[in-house]
Amino acid sequence: MDSGYKVSDSRYEGVEFNRCGRSGLLTSPVTLGLWHNFGSSDDFGKAQGMVRFAFDNGITHYDIANNYGSPDGGSAESNFGKILKKDFAAYRDEMIITTKAGYYMWPGPYGDGGSKKYLVASLDQSLNRLGLDYVDIFYSHRPDPATPIEETVDALELAVPSGKALYVGISNYNPEEARTAHEELDRRGIRCLVHQARYSMLDRRPEEGLLDTLDELGMGCVAFSPLEQGILTGRYLNGIPEGSRASGQSVFLNTEQVEARVGVATALNEIARSRGQTLAQMALAWVLRRKTVASVIIGASSVDQIRENLECTEKGPFTPEELGKIDDVVESFQY
Repeated sequence: MDSGYKVSDSRYEGVEFNRCGRSGLLTSPVTLGLWHNFGSSDDFGKAQGMVRFAFDNGITHYDIANNYGSPDGGSAESNFGKILKKDFAAYRDEMIITTKAGYYMWPGPYGDGGSKKYLVASLDQSLNRLGLDYVDIFYSHRPDPATPIEETVDALELAVPSGKALYVGISNYNPEEARTAHEELDRRGIRCLVHQARYSMLDRRPEEGLLDTLDELGMGCVAFSPLEQGILTGRYLNGIPEGSRASGQSVFLNTEQVEARVGVATALNEIARSRGQTLAQMALAWVLRRKTVASVIIGASSVDQIRENLECTEKGPFTPEELGKIDDVVESFQY
């Protein structure tokens, strides 16, 4: 299908790819996440334009989950599948496409959690919506305390020899859970490639053992929410704009959370300015400074946001003084 879109011949110029753990897989340092702005209630043309711009500028990694999309879970996968068919059918092998399952997706006892029944069915549904034969990475989106980890691993193990996923990963697991999943998969001859964890200048829980564990196991980390739902951008430095996520009292971001963090964001913004960066660019660069982190997932509502975030790698490494100032600012605020 000819959409009239022609990919840029210069799409890889200047892009330095990161290795994911001790594997052969390289990934773009910035991943485009499709959690918001790609659902059935969103502007399809704008979503298509953002994917085109991302690909033309060296983003090879696209992150999604079975329940992404508003108001209908799964609609982000469906829309991305349409974009892939229209624009990228000839470029599938230049993309890392990932999906996840683990949170609520459909009614009844088989649409949530970590059972083999749910995870296998969800992967099949995701492939159907995406219009793909396989995804590059299939994640267990969360540990399920009601399901033995061996059963969740059963589903991840099945995904690889069936050809439905090239690699498997985990998300939101603590260090002990990550080690157990890795060891169980390794015993079965399956590589647990990557852990997707929430990590930012304001949320440093992965530094409490998880990143060290991933280093030891040879797993990479892909960081989500590196901008703290927009708090670590310039969006809320001068108040809460009309129509922003926080103005709508989102489950994941509300007015109170923004107001509690505006002081630390303002102080960090001054450090970013001294580095010649925006706050968002510095926040992404800070997460990427550790080699364990192969990529950071960004959400976007416009091409301009993607453009700004892609420039996060253009400045040099942080000096010890800069890292110390960032630590001092974060530690001095109670929020």
